[in-house]
Amino acid sequence: MTFRDLNLNTPLYNAIDDLGFTTPTPIQAEAFNVVSSGKDMVGIAQTGTGKTFAYMLPILKNLKFSNQENPRVLILVPTRELVVQVVDEIEKLAKYINVRVLGVYGGTNINTQKQAVAQGQDIIVATPGRLYDLALSRVLQLKSLQRLVIDEVDVMLDLGFRHQLINIFDILPERRQNIMFSATMTEDVDELINDFFTAPQKVSIAISGTPLENIAQTKYSVPNYYTKLNLLVHLFQDTETFNKALVFVSNKRMADRLFEALDEHFNAELCVIHSNKTQNYRLRSIEQFREGVNRILVATDVMARGLDIDNVSHVINFDTPDYPENYMHRIGRTGRAEREGQAFVFSTEKEQESLQKIEELMQMTILKLEIPAGVEISTELIEEERTVIREHNNPTKRKKNEDAPGPAFHEKSEKNSKENLGGSYKFKIAAKYKKPKTRGDKNYNKRNKK
Repeated sequence: MTFRDLNLNTPLYNAIDDLGFTTPTPIQAEAFNVVSSGKDMVGIAQTGTGKTFAYMLPILKNLKFSNQENPRVLILVPTRELVVQVVDEIEKLAKYINVRVLGVYGGTNINTQKQAVAQGQDIIVATPGRLYDLALSRVLQLKSLQRLVIDEVDVMLDLGFRHQLINIFDILPERRQNIMFSATMTEDVDELINDFFTAPQKVSIAISGTPLENIAQTKYSVPNYYTKLNLLVHLFQDTETFNKALVFVSNKRMADRLFEALDEHFNAELCVIHSNKTQNYRLRSIEQFREGVNRILVATDVMARGLDIDNVSHVINFDTPDYPENYMHRIGRTGRAEREGQAFVFSTEKEQESLQKIEELMQMTILKLEIPAGVEISTELIEEERTVIREHNNPTKRKKNEDAPGPAFHEKSEKNSKENLGGSYKFKIAAKYKKPKTRGDKNYNKRNKK
């Protein structure tokens, strides 16, 4: 099957020819007629299978020219980087089509985005939070919306966007087409579909957890962080083999720690990205890694989804992910577009249980490699790896018994222990100071004469 079999229009064929594509991916071929029909659709496909083109080809084919200011297509994605990427993909496809596309996301000036929205847009690509802010400001009107696309919906729910999605559903017109794409089908995703979709047609290309055949997977059993670091430095010395390596860690703190450690060895070749970095820094890091300026990118799981970076030679799981689905999304950054890729996973003794869950999900055992002879096995531990000492029988601690002092207690001072005498108080004051406190005391003069 080729793109010519999809019955596209000439502008789209010209754009596809410019991109050098000839054959649609399975999800693109399966989803085209369903999206074109106007039915609600749920697409399940592994990452890196061309899901953006799968929904944009039929949408652009059927999107007629219009001068109206309100958007007709809304695309929701979980991260800012994905907004930028999807907008870029749409602009490539719409090269010969007169269509207005705008990406909006948090972390930037909302007033600038309000001005852009007010100029009139056909397609809005947004993160849920910023979209809802624009809608509440009344600048963005969604009454003319015809199609809603939610991409990487499982990640959105993992990141806590459920309530924002429900709020967005409440302000959308009831008559619309809902299109959802996800790499995994979780209970939360299923619940969202049941609540807001109307008899959706399901298009499933790959079972969740199926390993990509063109990715070679290997694992190392490593005792601790510093040994992992020594192993990573050893591997990265081979610049020819590891020419474009993506390193995933568990959290932002670990990302900064690893970046600082690797910076001593690979200064100009290294970049890092996580949610605490500024938007410009994150976009610049991705662009430098994509263009080959940096060959090593350290990232957190938030960056594991949707990033389309060509020719990633290796994905290295420096930390074994707690959720096996996250492992699938991580390694999906390599081996894209039917190219071969390699994935490594480093696991300590505490991470073996997570590794076992990954292998159970994929129904395969990852090939184990021995640590190379030149790698130093460290005994030093980082704070998170040290055993927490719990002092159950500390003799210096005061025991709770009858002789131990109770809660802090003291008698009230004299001024605070006075009785509230109400209205009669003023007469006592008058007697004390030999003068009336109330000017209206008619008996004052009579008392003094006596």
